[in-house]
Amino acid sequence: MQNVKVCIVGPSKHFLSGISYFIMRLANSLSASCSVSVICYRNLLPRFLFPGRAHVGKEISNLEFSPAVQVYDGMDYNNPVTWYRAYCHLRRTKPDIIILQWWTSSVSHMHLLMKIMGLSLRSRLVIDFHEVVDPLEESIFPLRLYSRLMGKILRKDLDTYIVHSTSDKFLVAKRYGIDAQKIHVIPHGLYDHYGRVMDAKKARELLSIKEELVILSFGLIRRYKGVPYLIKAFEQLPESIVKRSRLLIVGEMWEDGEELLCQIKSSPFTEKITLVDEYVPDSKVPVYFSAANIVVLPYTRASQSGIAHIAMSFGKPVIASDVGGLKESLGRYAGAIFVPPMDSDEIKKKLLLNLKSEKIYNPPALGWNKISDQYLKVVLRQ
Repeated sequence: MQNVKVCIVGPSKHFLSGISYFIMRLANSLSASCSVSVICYRNLLPRFLFPGRAHVGKEISNLEFSPAVQVYDGMDYNNPVTWYRAYCHLRRTKPDIIILQWWTSSVSHMHLLMKIMGLSLRSRLVIDFHEVVDPLEESIFPLRLYSRLMGKILRKDLDTYIVHSTSDKFLVAKRYGIDAQKIHVIPHGLYDHYGRVMDAKKARELLSIKEELVILSFGLIRRYKGVPYLIKAFEQLPESIVKRSRLLIVGEMWEDGEELLCQIKSSPFTEKITLVDEYVPDSKVPVYFSAANIVVLPYTRASQSGIAHIAMSFGKPVIASDVGGLKESLGRYAGAIFVPPMDSDEIKKKLLLNLKSEKIYNPPALGWNKISDQYLKVVLRQ
């Protein structure tokens, strides 16, 4: 399919996020079978408004685009010169298909510009939903109005819509009034670019962890991630287990930071809880997952979880809430253990049953070659 030209649009490594990794993995895989270009959003919004501003611009990821991918890394929210250069990039590469990555309404005006540019070039337009509604944006009235207005204009009359779970398909169809026949489900690929699992003892030494049992919560700390329910579950474990355990909470705090810190400080087992408030560099990811006996994702809602796809790539058992697309993404993984959302008692029970397990599970067949093949079948179907 070398004659097919695809352009993927999404965030650059400057504002690094899980979506940045997604477009790099997808673009690199697609480049094996077609001509691929990428337009990266370099600056998404004023930095002081971004909860993760501490890591903006830092070189913390080793992943790069393949040399075969033509990249324009420099479209900024506030610089029309960069918008024109993005248009020049499109005119030069002449994509048959433009795939817009949707995860936040903060990039809506840039997405609308890309839509207009794509229509002028007669490209087919695709939107890939990584989130149905951002809960933070939905909770702030002006942002909610902006998101709904801009989103309605953006989503109107596109050629194809992509989601990563069946539950999201029905949510997107209902919430945005999109014909369900135009919405296609493509699984999320594994984030297996961090390397192999390390020796657990060595990993714990690197983290200065002396305990033999390690429970890991990983990823951005936001209200819907449900970390307080995990802390409560940890506190309910028998004291004999807690003495041998370390609850490791690792991730950049975006919401409810003070409440979480107070909960940890007031815990009867506060000395057994470690909070690492940072966006973790790629080099440290294998250390944290290798040190863990088990990964817990106590989400109260979810479309997908990049963390689940990291945990699966390292073969770790995962306790996850039975919510949204989370169960679907982990459904083919033998190491998945599901609990009702917001249920600390069930998390505790599953921890007791599985915490001491040293089994390494085989990840499901979610390689990016298969994911990119499904992408091409979907976007060329129209």
